[in-house]
Amino acid sequence: MVNVSSNNENQYEKLIKLFEEQLATANQQNKNLSEKLDKAIKQNEALTERLHQLTKLLFGSKTEKSKYNEPDGQVSLFEDDPSFNESEHTEEQSQQTISYTVVRKIQRKKQNDSLRNDVEVETIHHHPESTICDCCQHQMVEMGGTIVREEAKFIPAKMMKVQHIALAYECKSCKGDSSQPAQIKSGKAPQPAIQRSIASPSVLAKVIYDKFIQYLPLCRQVNEWARYGLDTNDKNLSNWVILVANDWLFPIYERMKALMMDKSILHVDETYAQIINRSDGKSGQSNAYNWVYRSVPSQGPPITLFQSSLSRARSVLENFTEGYSGTIVCDGYSAYGKLEGITFANCWAHVRRYWLKADSKNGRIGVNYCDELYRLERKFKHLSPSKRRKKRQKYSKPIVEEFLNWIETSPFFGKNALSKAAEYTLNRANGLKEFLNDGRIEIDNNPAENAIRPNVIGRKNWLFSVSEAGAKANAICLSIAETAKSNRVNFYEYIKKLLTVLPNLDIYQNPEILDQFMPWSKMIQAECSK
Repeated sequence: MVNVSSNNENQYEKLIKLFEEQLATANQQNKNLSEKLDKAIKQNEALTERLHQLTKLLFGSKTEKSKYNEPDGQVSLFEDDPSFNESEHTEEQSQQTISYTVVRKIQRKKQNDSLRNDVEVETIHHHPESTICDCCQHQMVEMGGTIVREEAKFIPAKMMKVQHIALAYECKSCKGDSSQPAQIKSGKAPQPAIQRSIASPSVLAKVIYDKFIQYLPLCRQVNEWARYGLDTNDKNLSNWVILVANDWLFPIYERMKALMMDKSILHVDETYAQIINRSDGKSGQSNAYNWVYRSVPSQGPPITLFQSSLSRARSVLENFTEGYSGTIVCDGYSAYGKLEGITFANCWAHVRRYWLKADSKNGRIGVNYCDELYRLERKFKHLSPSKRRKKRQKYSKPIVEEFLNWIETSPFFGKNALSKAAEYTLNRANGLKEFLNDGRIEIDNNPAENAIRPNVIGRKNWLFSVSEAGAKANAICLSIAETAKSNRVNFYEYIKKLLTVLPNLDIYQNPEILDQFMPWSKMIQAECSK
């Protein structure tokens, strides 16, 4: 006899088991879909944020000034200390002041252009066509004049051919005496900057000035020189710059570098460049780099040096700073670190930039922390290094610690701008604290970034260097140009002085002579100051 009840139970169990398996499969599929949906939502948020950043970068304001003094109506994160009595403008007030100033400038009547007081004056008198009186026909007498207008007159430069003639003198008295040879003396012309070249110090200084101060490429200078009467080509001009930089300006550069290596604090930055003929076998389209090194004003006359290199590797920095011991202020690039005897202080401007890109509530909070540090720095700006350190320890250090603690305890996840800002800040926490321990260290690396701007402007005009020798010459000339400018020296007059005097001095055997030709020396300040 068949047990119907038992068969039914077995079928029910199989159905239940089948349903359970299907349900488990459905749940797993639902879980997978949920995970994919969450991933797609996060990806969509990241892409939306990226699109917002790119749109803002393309169409938005390029300024890094805060638009919000107090994020979302939040009051200032820190109470003002009563020891600070000077008033401080908020960002909103600053924006209002700037806007008001701009409006006033627009409304004011445009002032006429003017000439300096030391410009030579030429007067032109305009007399009447006839000075005979129409009534009585007598000669009229001058009674005065009126200045009708003043105008600027441009006198173009002119080219001259200078012939150096060595004159010979003989003694007629000795010539008639057969007992001794006649005495002859010959004049000696000064040594040129470039042997067997038509280029004088004034021409060479003009070529270098136009390229590294006016950022005028050599190929564009050719037509200007032809207009003055000098027929040349850009290859000759390039060779002139390379020879002069290598023979006479490089010793100045090396002396500046030796003095810089004695400093205890440096600012360093780098930017890309292009060299067509490379010795490493890479394509001319590959990036080369220009590094900039700048001393701080609190440690003597400011020095700015550029270095051309084929790479951005740590070895470039290591070779340049060989024997150096001190602190380097820099950005977050990985090459800055792990060099013996060197402490690295990181830049708060870069940190602020990352939080500014986040463009959210938490992003504005991060920016506000940075703004508070900069607000304090403005108040400490004119203090001595020792007093500035004490103020930083008392007021800035708690803000830094609170900022880092806020980041560590906040749930910043993913690959969005906010999490990148948090990661960037925490990874460089030790370097960001360095400015608290030394009043001579600046809070950011803006001095180096400002120093490298002329190189960037020049790159947009020069486009590339054909050879590594040309790139090296560019670095040397830019170094001397920027150091001269920061020491208030007329660069054209300074280069002309160097190329006139140095070829006639034994600077390679007696390098100490070069100290007299540094931009801050008394002689150069007296003869070449602006």
